[in-house]
Amino acid sequence: MKDNKFTSTWGFILTTVGSAVGMANVWGFPYKLAANGGGAFLVVYLFFIAIFAYFGLSAEYAAGRYSETGTLGSYEKAWSHRNLSKVGKAVGVLPLLGSICIAIGYAVIISYVLKSLFQSLSGSLMTVDSEAWFASFSGQNFSVIPFHFIVIVLTLLTCVSGAQSIEKANKIMMPMFFVLFVILACRVAFLPNAVEGYKFMFTPDWKKLLDPQVLVTAMGQAFFSLSITGSGMLVCGAYLNKDEDIVGGAKQTGLFDTIAAMVAALVMIPALFSFSENPEGGPGLLFVTLPTILQHMTGGRIFAIALYLAVLFGGISSLQNMFEVVCESILHQFKNLNRKTVLILIGLASFIPGIFMEPIGGVDGAILGGWGPWMDLVSIYIIPLGATLGAISWFWIMDADALIDEINSGSKVKRSKRWYYLGKFIYVPMAIILCFIALYFRIAF
Repeated sequence: MKDNKFTSTWGFILTTVGSAVGMANVWGFPYKLAANGGGAFLVVYLFFIAIFAYFGLSAEYAAGRYSETGTLGSYEKAWSHRNLSKVGKAVGVLPLLGSICIAIGYAVIISYVLKSLFQSLSGSLMTVDSEAWFASFSGQNFSVIPFHFIVIVLTLLTCVSGAQSIEKANKIMMPMFFVLFVILACRVAFLPNAVEGYKFMFTPDWKKLLDPQVLVTAMGQAFFSLSITGSGMLVCGAYLNKDEDIVGGAKQTGLFDTIAAMVAALVMIPALFSFSENPEGGPGLLFVTLPTILQHMTGGRIFAIALYLAVLFGGISSLQNMFEVVCESILHQFKNLNRKTVLILIGLASFIPGIFMEPIGGVDGAILGGWGPWMDLVSIYIIPLGATLGAISWFWIMDADALIDEINSGSKVKRSKRWYYLGKFIYVPMAIILCFIALYFRIAF
């Protein structure tokens, strides 16, 4: 592990941004912004991004670097302060399970993105009835197996050398993600009536702030957009050198993650206003509404290629982190195993269940219930509980001095115990509230 480190601060930032940037940014944020008061939602969202990055993300990086290993090792070492290392290892199983479970479903939706990219390159996407086209494969068993397999293989190849190959891949994918989305945003700016979309985005409807649902939605979107799951960001911290500024890195991750969400919104919302389409989130936005819009745009085929290539980069970078989390924990527990062998096993563990849940539309026809119900199950029950267990582990179980020392290692600005107590009594209760809301009201953030 000591030799498996990021080689630069920029590589670390791009990798963590790659882990955070995903479907929550591309189809989640624009829809939730549109449905929850525009600018008012944005203000609340930015507030929670700042809180969660400063405390939650920083703590996960610190816990990973302190233990110099990922999920299982980090929980084990944090709980060893209470002489409960075995309990800690058991606690760490849940967020680790969340990583592989969400990877199973996530790989399926990225295979749909790859299919869309392929049909954009061939030009066939520009002539189909997008709703019928999407239904033709999203409701059929085993409909995208070749694309699914390619996504798994591409992602595993980025993990083959650990931190070094992950860093190299993200130095290509993340800049391309931002460049392509900026190009798309510039093109959308010239669409008729796009200005109405901008007005909607940045004009706050302050009355919406009286709606608890808006506050909860903004909090949940911020929390999960940053990929604070009690698992994924630990391994990023484990690969971080001691002379790197953890809190500074967390702030930059939060900044670039927010920029990614905003750039996606600057593409989606003005385009929807321009073509008088109703804003919707989830797969319908990416695979039905946007293809329809692109078909009516000058140069639509080129911009379709740019869109799906950018989303593919964001998806693979997130999936990469999920695979690496599991791989690192297995290698930590079974040191005689070979990384490539473990990666192949992880790929099979993701691919085989995934091909039985390819239909996205629900239970009808889906052998394992479909992508949607599977992802709801994971995001409602496993991920929130794992993230909450992580927050409690770092701020209530782990040695406070060890956490603060790790936070201050490499930092020019030294944090006192004030940072620790604010995290303990503000951030952790927020995580518990979100977990309760997700479980009790069955809300999938």
